Amino acid sequence: MPFVRIDLVVGKTEAYRRTIGEVVYEAMRATLNVPENDRFQIVSEHRPNDFIVDRTYLGVERTQDCVVIQATLNAGRSVEMKKAFYKAVADGLHERLGLRRQDVFIGLVETAKENWSFGDGEAQYA
Repeated sequence: MPFVRIDLVVGKTEAYRRTIGEVVYEAMRATLNVPENDRFQIVSEHRPNDFIVDRTYLGVERTQDCVVIQATLNAGRSVEMKKAFYKAVADGLHERLGLRRQDVFIGLVETAKENWSFGDGEAQYA
């Protein structure tokens, strides 16, 4: 059960924002064994002054078009699966939106299964 937050600077079209979510979901399905219909995403836009991303950290040149993607998901995926996910997202966003691969920032947050409730006040995975 991934829960994804996608953050970017205000000004992109609805179609652009929707495509980011589609690319992330498709990459999760292809590389992280996420089940069909397991899609929970929040897309947030920020004023440029409220979106602070270092332009050169670790030698990666980022622009104002940088997209920050944070996915909280169950622990247990291999490093190889995570690397495949990062690549699939960066490649997909580049191919479908022309977004520079350098402008795709991804952070994964892993949690235990008992830390989820999908509704009804129940811990469905516990």
